[in-house]
Amino acid sequence: MFQIIGNIICSILKLLWLVGKTIFRLIIPVTPKSVRGEIALITGAANGIGRELALQYASQGAIVVCWDIDEKGNLETVERIRKLGYPPAYAYACNIANREEVMEMADKVRKDVGNVTILINNAGIFRSLSFLDLTSADIQQTININVVAHFWMLQAFLPAMIKHNHGHIVATCSVAGLIGVKTLTSYCASKFAIRGFMEALRQDLRADGNCNIKITCVYPFIVNTAMYDSKTVVVKLPKVTPVYEPKYVAKYIMNAQRCDVSETTIPKYMLHIINFTRY
Repeated sequence: MFQIIGNIICSILKLLWLVGKTIFRLIIPVTPKSVRGEIALITGAANGIGRELALQYASQGAIVVCWDIDEKGNLETVERIRKLGYPPAYAYACNIANREEVMEMADKVRKDVGNVTILINNAGIFRSLSFLDLTSADIQQTININVVAHFWMLQAFLPAMIKHNHGHIVATCSVAGLIGVKTLTSYCASKFAIRGFMEALRQDLRADGNCNIKITCVYPFIVNTAMYDSKTVVVKLPKVTPVYEPKYVAKYIMNAQRCDVSETTIPKYMLHIINFTRY
């Protein structure tokens, strides 16, 4: 009985805290920091959210470095930035699941452009299959690209951020990293892993006490990219949780990074609902 009452009180207090925090931010919004002159590296920049992120950051005066295994699409992104008259952008073809290749390209970026100050780990793959239909190759590829690649990217670029005590790490995650979803076992596992990785890394950096490196983890709902298939992923309440366009998601991610938001969902309220109902 006392446990039930305690849980109810905790839930009410949590709800009041969330409401109060929301009202406070409506009254006193955070002023986004400038990214002008920052070197922003974006993985998966050949299309979808990654391409839109590259365009958004370039529009704000950042020097954009585009990484993707799709060399043609990556070059097209850089060409779009050039035609719009934004600061110079750079394209590098790289398989981010290959550590040696990541380290080699990272050295090239440092020589060609400089030290990366904003690292956006955005690349990922998605398979909608029931667990028993997944092959070992499917599972390995999903984990390599969606999880292990984050480790290689951070090993390549975090040391310089720490040395200069300046930098921002952004992870494009997914709502599937907060809740389990049918037929997305490998994808959910990979995205849950990223949330844990970012939380643990944040604690590592905080241990310094004087670390000025920020981490932002964003969990979008379904996004209308090449990975989205309306036949396999059905949106039950499109008016409440619509399928978002990459441009909208990219703008949301950039704003979260510029406002030093630790983690957020798209739509924003979803994180509060998930946290409230689970804990």
